[in-house]
Amino acid sequence: MLFLLSPAKSLDYDTPVPDAVPATQPRFEGSRGPSTELIRLLREKSPQQVAELMHLSDRLSALNVARYAAWASKGTVENAKQAVLAFDGDVYGGLDAKTLSAAQLAWAQDHVCILSGLYGVLRPLDRLQPYRLEMGTALANRRGKDLYAFWGTRIAEHLNERLAADRTPVVINLASQEYFKSVDRKVLKARVVECVFEEWKRDRYKVVSFFAKRARGLMARWAVLHKAATPKALEKFALEAYAFDVEASRPDRLVFRRKTA
Repeated sequence: MLFLLSPAKSLDYDTPVPDAVPATQPRFEGSRGPSTELIRLLREKSPQQVAELMHLSDRLSALNVARYAAWASKGTVENAKQAVLAFDGDVYGGLDAKTLSAAQLAWAQDHVCILSGLYGVLRPLDRLQPYRLEMGTALANRRGKDLYAFWGTRIAEHLNERLAADRTPVVINLASQEYFKSVDRKVLKARVVECVFEEWKRDRYKVVSFFAKRARGLMARWAVLHKAATPKALEKFALEAYAFDVEASRPDRLVFRRKTA
């Protein structure tokens, strides 16, 4: 069973990583890899073009143009950091990977996939160089008008490879719609189970984006801590007052709800 996460816009390259934490190379990196092909396209853009393409401020566009220029075809200890420790958004606050043990990180490495506009798919310990490229970006390329066309079937095919040894392959989708759209469902051979997190607001339950993002990270953390092997096991998830709601759920849509003061 694989758990899919979205990346984060915020990055943390200031917090040191213990020497004992291993690092691996991303699947689609390399001098002739898809990631390098995208960087070449981005290097052709001026700061103004990057700002317009990604709806960024002048400051952020300049920062990312510099990142593209510095990006190397292979991440190293000098220019990169393990993805699960470099991403620094709401999801990763919930996952809190820096507090996981070596054995828990190793389990996550085998069961957690981070979807990425630049890298396609990352394992938690894959070396991540600083970048900004959201999956929904309309970056024209030789395969089409955007990144969905660029990645095509490759992400789904990669997930199939990762799940090949499973007798009943399952993907737990904890990613946003923007990122999960990059997985070609016609090619993916696994059952997809979605997790939904809702808050009680006034007189009904609803999804609140900030809390839902953190909850996705919490679910990934819970799965790592308990080595969750089936969707049924996830029904026991109960971090930060969430509880499984059997009546609101369906076999492929698990709903977790909470009431907070």
